[in-house]
Amino acid sequence: MGPTRIMAVRHGESEANLAHREAGSAPLVYERGDDEVTLTDLGRAQAAAFGRSLAGLPAAETPEVVWCSPYLRALDTWRVALRAWGAGPLPLTVDRRLRDQEAGAFARYNVAAIRERFPEEMARREAEGAYAFRPPGGESLADVVVRLRDLLADLRERAAGRRVLIVAHDSVVLGLRHVLGGGPDADLGAVLKFAPVLNASVSVWDGSGLVRFNDVGHL
Repeated sequence: MGPTRIMAVRHGESEANLAHREAGSAPLVYERGDDEVTLTDLGRAQAAAFGRSLAGLPAAETPEVVWCSPYLRALDTWRVALRAWGAGPLPLTVDRRLRDQEAGAFARYNVAAIRERFPEEMARREAEGAYAFRPPGGESLADVVVRLRDLLADLRERAAGRRVLIVAHDSVVLGLRHVLGGGPDADLGAVLKFAPVLNASVSVWDGSGLVRFNDVGHL
């Protein structure tokens, strides 16, 4: 049977999101580990707006259980949202399968810095395609999809008949769109046309399929 409803929200704006945007086309080396990055003031405001939107939902659409990435920016998004929602504590599962796509050797660099330091790898990325490319020590989007299939198999049993909120990352939301849409993995690259997944955006699936995707109307 599985969950009756899955809502996925990307974390609010993170300190790394801001640093990358401010760097623009200039090379950037970001010193903090990916799992340690927290929210900016704007990111906290976005998370609070998401929480207030939950308070305005009909009872039949509000989440009953939460599954969250272990990365700090996702956990902080849920903490801020829950406080703004004003609901009692919900059952929370922190699951590593919801972590962001691992960038491996590229983790601390923006695209400009990667081009400077890893020109051969960037050429390989362009040749293989963004969804198939796996950076040294990292993951491809196809790798993310594999762990999401495993996660969703667990949800079918552990969250059967319940409404689930997933708090995670852009790669996870894109991967969910592919897996829940039932498309063949040979067509995985097609999901990239729905990028970027915006900070604090909401995507929803129910028994009929995709209800809304990358929605930021609450912001």
